[in-house]
Amino acid sequence: MNGPQTFIRYAYPPNHLGYCGPGDAGALIEYGQAGQTDQGLHQLINAFDGAYPYLELIAHSAGIADPLDRRVVEAYWLGNGLLSAVTMPTLGTSMDDRFRSRTGRNWDHVAEAVWAGGLPHHSFHVFAVYPWAGLLRGGRIEEPLKVLDGCTIRWGRVLRAEDSGPIVEIAPLEWSGGGLAFGSDHEEQVVASPFQPVEPGDWVSVHWNRVCGRLTDDQVRHLRAITGFHLRLVNQELSLPLATIAG
Repeated sequence: MNGPQTFIRYAYPPNHLGYCGPGDAGALIEYGQAGQTDQGLHQLINAFDGAYPYLELIAHSAGIADPLDRRVVEAYWLGNGLLSAVTMPTLGTSMDDRFRSRTGRNWDHVAEAVWAGGLPHHSFHVFAVYPWAGLLRGGRIEEPLKVLDGCTIRWGRVLRAEDSGPIVEIAPLEWSGGGLAFGSDHEEQVVASPFQPVEPGDWVSVHWNRVCGRLTDDQVRHLRAITGFHLRLVNQELSLPLATIAG
């Protein structure tokens, strides 16, 4: 599967809910179900102004001409070795250009995450750029945790198929009062992917309670490792005194 088609599978769930990208989720479904890749699809993907600059950054750092190369897209959504090509100063400059003026007082939080070793993966954006983790620390729990759990790309194994959606064994994101962590695996019903059928025993990725697609063992390993890394990073940052983060 090529890069643009891979991108669709992970970007569609939040786009369908109106959280990011262009207001034409139906077009993404049409492209994904047809398996068609053309200039129109590239234009739709370019409109994801949160994700696309990360693809450009990863591609440039790895010496890959096309930001929608499959390896680049996989690096951003699932993680792979291309992330290590992005240096800390390069990521820091990119974050400064994109987010300093938009994040206001939260900028120090973003900068701290960069200099702590953050990598341009989707989980970095969820935990370090979005304000939700900081809201947990400030005492607001229910809504921030719901958003973080939905926006984090999780991995799970399909147990069985039901008419209303697959039942997946998967770990929820939880807040202990001192940090974020994945809880114990439990059964969770999710929405089937409009692009790829899954069967019992398959490893799958889940984004906003929707199946994105099947995962290989290596992809599970990469996703587990990079998400865990950014969880540890944000937990260490959350443990800092408020004055340190706020400046």
